[in-house]
Amino acid sequence: MSGQHARPTDAQEHDFHLVMAFQPIMDVVANRTCAYEALVRGPNGEGAPEMLARVTPETRYAFDQQCRVAAIRQAVDAGIIASGALLSINFLPEAIEDPVADSERTLRAARETGFPPERLTFEFSECKRLDDAHLERVARAYRKMGMTTIIDDFGSGDWGLTLMSRFLPDAVKLQPDLIRGLCGSWARRLVVEETFHLVSRLGVKVIAEGVETRAEYDKLRGIGVRYMQGYYFARPQIGRLVRPELAHAA
Repeated sequence: MSGQHARPTDAQEHDFHLVMAFQPIMDVVANRTCAYEALVRGPNGEGAPEMLARVTPETRYAFDQQCRVAAIRQAVDAGIIASGALLSINFLPEAIEDPVADSERTLRAARETGFPPERLTFEFSECKRLDDAHLERVARAYRKMGMTTIIDDFGSGDWGLTLMSRFLPDAVKLQPDLIRGLCGSWARRLVVEETFHLVSRLGVKVIAEGVETRAEYDKLRGIGVRYMQGYYFARPQIGRLVRPELAHAA
């Protein structure tokens, strides 16, 4: 964001009354939950699209900051520290002016709850075309602070590959539309396979998002995908950390 409006003080901030649902990201080789994605919900169960529709340019910074703090505090309350898993938080890069200063509240919440900052990872979507130089600056700053980044919805266009020519995130999430119909489309399988091998050769982890069936799981394992997320393992649960490895253990 260009920084044309002043940062609000705590007293001026709009309170979105956020709750978080958590969905596991699986390491299917080790059969363990390696991370939980925090998905924003409203106090009455409103989904992310409805909550985002309430955000204005004036409240965007406050919303982004409250999401981060709510995700950390509620994940810790749910027991994430003992799980050893990462916490993946969706953030709004356009709400960030100074990635170090704007992370102060996030790091303070981590310190106060005892959550290790190096287990924080931040997702931003390829679907939103943002300034490459700004994203690179944010990602590099997060890395220096010990946090990691993920490009979400990877494969929805060529922007993600262009961005990766400037800097490498720690992981990418293949968009769910690539996974749906994977079993019935040779062309889609080839796209997923080539994308997986290209990104992996760059040393970036690949997470298949939107895995809903055993057939999709088997196809992805055949390609070599190790990290997966989707309803096949678990649906998001408000305030709870589901452990699908218990149900999928051999």
